[in-house]
Amino acid sequence: MSDKVLRIANASGFYGDRLSAMREQLEGGPVDVVTGDYLAELTMLILGRDQLKDASTGYAKTFLRQLADCLSLAKAQGVRIVSNAGGLNPAGLADAVRALAADTGIDITVAHVEGDDLRARAAEFGFGDALTANAYLGAFGIAEALRRGADIVVTGRVTDASVTMGPAIAEFNWGREDFDQLAGALVAGHVIECGAQATGGNFAGFDTVGDLAHPGFPIAEIAADGSSIITKHVGTGGAVTVDTVTAQLVYEIGGPSYLNPDVVAHLDTVQLDQESKDRVRISGVRGSAPPETTKVALNRLGGFRNSADFVLTGLQIEHKAELIRSQLTAALAADPPAEVVWRLDRADTPDPQSQWAATALLRCQVRDKREEPVGRAFSGAAVELALASYPGFTTTAPPAKATPFGVYRPDYVPQESVTHQVVIDGDTVDIPVPPRMTPTSQDHPAALPTAPDGPTDRLPLGAVAYARSGDKGGDANVGVWIPQSSPDPERAYAWLANLLTPEAIRWLLPEAAELPIDVWPLPNLRGVNIVIHGLLGEGVAASTRFDPQAKALGEWLRARVVDVPEGIAL
Repeated sequence: MSDKVLRIANASGFYGDRLSAMREQLEGGPVDVVTGDYLAELTMLILGRDQLKDASTGYAKTFLRQLADCLSLAKAQGVRIVSNAGGLNPAGLADAVRALAADTGIDITVAHVEGDDLRARAAEFGFGDALTANAYLGAFGIAEALRRGADIVVTGRVTDASVTMGPAIAEFNWGREDFDQLAGALVAGHVIECGAQATGGNFAGFDTVGDLAHPGFPIAEIAADGSSIITKHVGTGGAVTVDTVTAQLVYEIGGPSYLNPDVVAHLDTVQLDQESKDRVRISGVRGSAPPETTKVALNRLGGFRNSADFVLTGLQIEHKAELIRSQLTAALAADPPAEVVWRLDRADTPDPQSQWAATALLRCQVRDKREEPVGRAFSGAAVELALASYPGFTTTAPPAKATPFGVYRPDYVPQESVTHQVVIDGDTVDIPVPPRMTPTSQDHPAALPTAPDGPTDRLPLGAVAYARSGDKGGDANVGVWIPQSSPDPERAYAWLANLLTPEAIRWLLPEAAELPIDVWPLPNLRGVNIVIHGLLGEGVAASTRFDPQAKALGEWLRARVVDVPEGIAL
């Protein structure tokens, strides 16, 4: 077994992340590979709309800005760069990188991975009027590009973890059936793919982290057996602990079987250990043959939307809300929007000591396939009521134009129906599908420990557990776990696992009362993963929720008061 450790440093978790992160990772200490994840379901929609205006676009332009600053440094250090910033146009981005290198006199080899874009085959697969249609590719194309000498590899829609898995496959010469090693790299890639979320960013225990003014970005040190250590550069802000790693590990997942085009990683086998300060070891990950199908992210243009936020102050809040609702409904009656959603958020308090404490917000959101009913007709009608409605009439912003929105849905196609190719030095290399695949199987929830009994206190759930939440299309995911600081972690987990049933979650989160809910215990992490299907409607770009990506859903859940056995609160 080789003693070699491959140091892979993440420098982007989304399109718009910290521009200086690539330089920070290159200057902070020795690394072998720098990766960047720029793509999300919403990002693909944004890039698709860009291409409607200019077919030569469709990639993440900020990646080029980072390279312009860091290319000579990366070349001097022998660091290779792998990124999915190619989006809908990886060939175009590869050309732009070559042009950048030529302008600066730097000799590099650039490869790109393609085949994920299925727009030209939308009718064949029954995708309808898709603006974007991208299959999730695996990591072996990236590995092939690196084996052939690429200094920079840009891709379209590979899985987020593939940019980490690919370099590990190339370095350690893993084969298609080295499932445990592949699964280990998949887990490491999942942990670092969202940047500073692994080093204390967006962390429920943020007050235990220390310096979060400028958290460092994560590094995965991957070994030949697939185990890894998650760390960061010495002297950077934030922290790497079992809890910060767990927070990212349970982020936007489903059941314990974590599907990838190259392998299925079984998250109920993951072992986390704090090796030393800011160094968490991931080991024990078991893998199995990948699924026969791969996911396809579909976006289509859904129409137009607009909104208005009315400020209601003082007494008779409900009556004021009823008045403006009836007035605006009447004003729009000649050509009403197809969808009108009202939401009243009561932040007001009795005997308010400030004007804000006397205030509630009434939001009206409108959507339609046509622009006219939700454009000037809507915002103009709202403004025209300014001197003719409830006392204290005001809004949070001036009237706005209608904006287009997109609708997301996932689909699945057989892996063998997708062309996976690497283009390097003028050659196009076909990447074969995995030789062994399995039909997608259903997970079975783990057995629950016996619930503790005895006296209880009324406390917020967050007094016992941490959480992190996010979006997967129209579904919301909430990972909840018992932190390392728990005074009685086994007893606390037994309580948590028995508490968070689908029925209890519908009570704790009333907005999910009518929705299907899956709950997956993860005993090895002392955690529970919750998937609330349909909470986000047709995805983030179309959602009318106040929190369209469910980023704060976990914190709402932690704020709910429950009966907590004595002796397990933090």
